[in-house]
Amino acid sequence: MSSKSARQSAIEAITTYKPEAAPLNFVDTKPTDIFGCNVFNDRVMRERLPKSVYKALRKTIEFGERMDPAIADTVAAVMKDWAIEQGATHFTHIFYPLTGQTAEKHDSFLMPDGSGGVIAEFSGSMLIRGEPDASSFPSGGLRSTFEARGYTAWDVTSPAYIMENRNGTFLCIPTMFLSWTGVALDKKTPMLRSGQALNREAHRVLALFGEDSPLPIVSYAGLEQEYFCIDHNFNFARPDLQIAGRSLFGARPAKGQEFSDQYFGVIPQRVLSYMMEVERELYKLGVPVRTRHNEVAPSQYEIAPLFEVSNLAVDHNHIIMSMLRNVAKRYGLKCLLHEKPFAGVNGSGKHLNYSIGNAELGTLFDPGETPHANAKFLVFCAAMIRAVHKFGGLLRATVASASNDHRLGANEAPPAIMSIFLGDQLTEVFEAFRAGRVENAGGGRTGRALNLGVDTLPPLPADPGDRNRTSPVAFTGNRFEFRALGSSQSAAGSITALNTMMADSLGFAADWLEKELAQGKTFNQALESFITHVIDEHSAVIFNGDGYSEVWHKEAERRGLPNLRTTPEALAELTKPEVVNLYEKAGVLNRAELKARQEIYLEQYCKTVRTEANLVIRMAHTIIYPAGMRYQGELAATAANMRAIGKDPKTVTLAEITSNLRLMQDACGQLEDVLTKADNMGYGFEAAQSYRDNVLPRMLEVRRYADLLEVRVADDLWALPNYQEILFGK
Repeated sequence: MSSKSARQSAIEAITTYKPEAAPLNFVDTKPTDIFGCNVFNDRVMRERLPKSVYKALRKTIEFGERMDPAIADTVAAVMKDWAIEQGATHFTHIFYPLTGQTAEKHDSFLMPDGSGGVIAEFSGSMLIRGEPDASSFPSGGLRSTFEARGYTAWDVTSPAYIMENRNGTFLCIPTMFLSWTGVALDKKTPMLRSGQALNREAHRVLALFGEDSPLPIVSYAGLEQEYFCIDHNFNFARPDLQIAGRSLFGARPAKGQEFSDQYFGVIPQRVLSYMMEVERELYKLGVPVRTRHNEVAPSQYEIAPLFEVSNLAVDHNHIIMSMLRNVAKRYGLKCLLHEKPFAGVNGSGKHLNYSIGNAELGTLFDPGETPHANAKFLVFCAAMIRAVHKFGGLLRATVASASNDHRLGANEAPPAIMSIFLGDQLTEVFEAFRAGRVENAGGGRTGRALNLGVDTLPPLPADPGDRNRTSPVAFTGNRFEFRALGSSQSAAGSITALNTMMADSLGFAADWLEKELAQGKTFNQALESFITHVIDEHSAVIFNGDGYSEVWHKEAERRGLPNLRTTPEALAELTKPEVVNLYEKAGVLNRAELKARQEIYLEQYCKTVRTEANLVIRMAHTIIYPAGMRYQGELAATAANMRAIGKDPKTVTLAEITSNLRLMQDACGQLEDVLTKADNMGYGFEAAQSYRDNVLPRMLEVRRYADLLEVRVADDLWALPNYQEILFGK
């Protein structure tokens, strides 16, 4: 089918669309009845496991105690029987390699019994460890290409679950992924290691407050997933959407998002049906999705679950992304998770709401309503301020990608400068420490104040102020919202960084307080000294104004805050001595593992830009240029016919078309030249910089002339579905 025919067919398919999926039965299958029905959760384990095995397993899950291998066979046998009752024939260890995707290899429960039949087999060793071929996964030089052995290790803290397919089901077991030498080849392993470091240092601080909670201190995450949803026929008719996940060409439509009528608007019926089925499938998997709504851009939406322990939240987010993609097909839709699929309208993020605490203490970022809680909050909040200031470059590196570069710094996303929004009242409290007037802090503002009540420490305002949508890290009452994470990215890297940064700052806080107390100071004096030090040294990272303004960019430079605008700049942060020391000291990642990740992400950046550049060249030559030539021919023929009858034709449009065709052709030639040079550089920093500085600008140059042609060429000759059709056609 020609591109022109593909566009016409896509439009026709939308106008004649009829749902293929049968309506869901909400009466017989209530959400409350099906929630978690496909999860090997606590209820299932309590009912099916022997009491001693269940108690031992709960100690591992709740308290982080080492699991007794002796119970593994019992757990595996019960899990197998439960899965088979659910219709499962296979099991798979789910892991997150450094590709950024979810990986799985399915193995059958069935084994020959030697008598011409089969038996179902699943042992403890098969549960605890899998052995997929690791040779094709990126390792960044951590292993030779001929070394194929890799291991998956069961993450007992994240429950196994059943994934349904129309032709059957299979058991999914969340796991880590490591080399045979124990090197982390995934995103989950360092995240779990960072959780251990956070727990260790947080308990040190809490002990100084006289608190001895038996439960580990964990990080919590709430991940707001944004995405675009378009008719799948348009996806097939657009090679750029199909391959790159974003439109490499496309003139702005007459109407975009300027009316703000999409945000929280009525959800189109087909999309709403799709959302409901996604939610129904997620309920079965125990994912506590709560919110759905239209986002700002046309055809943009959001789904958000409740707060969970961060490890589980990341696993659930990967499930959400897979479910969004898979269920969309049933409704003739295509889910786009790219950070910037359409130029000129808002891109998509994955806002990470981050907090730390446990079930006994609640969140440690909550000011609370007692003097004791207020003082504790100030210490943990100060630790976050120090963490973001010292390691803002690392935090930026965790969201670095070719796709997210198109979004960061635009008006739908925070700038690449890592800063913290606290609100005026809370900022005033911290500034009072530096000014030596802590007894009066917070008293100058209206609103309820929480009395800290510990000697001269200040009253603490309950309301930190309004939310700042331009801040990368914003305090929102009892948590920090990190808004720079891209919609297609795993949150594991950012959570790992935040956990490790906080562990370092809490360790620093514990060391400081212990030293002050050893010198004979009171606990209140030690607290005041620590908070004053943090504000003296790290208040440069606090900014409550407009992050989009050029004034802030200049001010940030004056304050010494890095502005890492692009991925090559950001990824350089991963191997800086202070970052290597941070991760190695916490036991999260060593220098070799960090260097490997840097190399992998640089290679992914280069390959992404190269793929897109090749698409630009091919689409320009085979789709856009022919359409322009046909229209040029029609205009030329018309002009010739008018001259033949003695009329003087207006040839302004013909001249414009001819000029843009020539300029686009020249730009394509220049793009091919710089692309060849970049391709010969490999995948290191030099290559990444060449793709950024030479290839990307020329891709935009080709697009500029192509988009000018789109608004001039006769509509019946234009082959690509346009933005208006894609974004507003449901």
